[in-house]
Amino acid sequence: MVRTLSVLGITGTVKSYLLMLRPQVGLGLALSSWRGGLLVSVIKTACIASLSYCGPNVLNHFFCDVSPLLNLSCTHVALTELVDFISAIVILWGSLLVAMASYVAIGRAVLRMPSAAARRKAFSTCASHLVVVGIFYSAALFIYARPSRIESMDLNKVLSVIYTVATPMCNPVIYCLRNREVQAAFRRTVHWS
Repeated sequence: MVRTLSVLGITGTVKSYLLMLRPQVGLGLALSSWRGGLLVSVIKTACIASLSYCGPNVLNHFFCDVSPLLNLSCTHVALTELVDFISAIVILWGSLLVAMASYVAIGRAVLRMPSAAARRKAFSTCASHLVVVGIFYSAALFIYARPSRIESMDLNKVLSVIYTVATPMCNPVIYCLRNREVQAAFRRTVHWS
């Protein structure tokens, strides 16, 4: 693999990647993500469980999320809103910064490729990823990273569908339909129908 990639001029990048992403590093990254997710979930659940609910107790949403629950509460929700806002900022902005740093590193590696065709192909793949990442983070940041209750439930539902359904549906296009063999099989399937 390193010999093939050395032809493309990115051997040093691959070696440093393999050195940096040892199994212990991968396990540490996974464990820290799981621990962080568990901690945030426990804190948010504790805050929401401490609220009192009155009225019809019917969520105006597709799934049980924090904002619709806050709208059902008949008690003071300022602390819960603050916890929700801070956790959203930390999680969303933190992961967005890591993703952007990764794309900057990828961009630098691609710019060092000697072949213009290889650079064009790599940037084409990165561009489609960036579009999906941009859609996902735009919708998620708009929904979760604001300090007050979301008043427009219809907009909230639409944005929730965008980041929970639409962006994952883009993955087959990015990963499969860009493959020439998959494209040929798809054309044969459509042609036979």
